[in-house]
Amino acid sequence: MSNAELANALLQACQQRGIMLATAESCTGGMIIAALTDIAGSSAVVDRGFITYSNEAKMEMLGVSAATLAAHGSVSGETVEEMVAGALTHSRASLSLAVTGIAGPSGGSPEKPVGLVWFGVALAGQPAVVERQLFARKGREFIRHETVRHALQLGLRVLGEDRAG
Repeated sequence: MSNAELANALLQACQQRGIMLATAESCTGGMIIAALTDIAGSSAVVDRGFITYSNEAKMEMLGVSAATLAAHGSVSGETVEEMVAGALTHSRASLSLAVTGIAGPSGGSPEKPVGLVWFGVALAGQPAVVERQLFARKGREFIRHETVRHALQLGLRVLGEDRAG
């Protein structure tokens, strides 16, 4: 399935359940919300997208704690969990998707290499799902595209709509 098909499937799944969706994005810079809002009629379920590229934006817009960022960094499971929770808190959404990672081509470290992305999905009333993925170093565009794909797939999985893709 293409990213457009996955986005359409996620929108349909949200509409069938009567829930709104929000995103909190760092390394993708809004590509997930763009994939969703490229589809006509998406306003029926898309509430908003938070583009929180800087640590300051993560703290101000989503309520990510300075202590979490200091202890774990912006690219961590702890940070993405706070991002996804903050997207629910600061929106009308019942489902939120969050991503933070290192798309490269430079940056990274042995502990947090280029291609490392953390994903969070939260459905109101349920514990957040947090996943770590390490994508091949095939360039910034590849990593960001695959991040969008995985986030959409994870959203579908949390809603019980497993799709291969």
